[in-house]
Amino acid sequence: MFIIILAMDMATKYWAYNYLREIGSIPVIENIFHLTYVENRGAAFGILQDQRWIFIVVTIATLLFILWYLRQMDPEIKILKIGLNLIFVGAIGNLIDRIYLGFVIDFIDFRIWPVWNVADMAIVVGTIITIGVIIFYEKAIEKGL
Repeated sequence: MFIIILAMDMATKYWAYNYLREIGSIPVIENIFHLTYVENRGAAFGILQDQRWIFIVVTIATLLFILWYLRQMDPEIKILKIGLNLIFVGAIGNLIDRIYLGFVIDFIDFRIWPVWNVADMAIVVGTIITIGVIIFYEKAIEKGL
């Protein structure tokens, strides 16, 4: 499943870079949902613009921590493993962009939120799952999740 997410991220960013970049933006649902090409040289919401090496180092450290934690964690908490793997695969997708392009390609534009991509979706969903497990740890153990 995680290879599929990474492949979807890379394929959609490839499409955005090679097709959408020239157009700029395509309204799918006018003023609600557009496909808009953005080169994000910062972090979430565009903060810390042009700090590429900081993001690369922090991402690699995060990936190494997730790998270490996955090996140390209680194998009974399967849903936490899913959450951490989603964060991992999303971070890999954006790291590839930062290393090879110097920026992250974003293109999913709901007009009320910053433009994002498939990797960002994986990170957000993985973070929500991980936070949920942390908050409801005891109930997750009882249910065998």
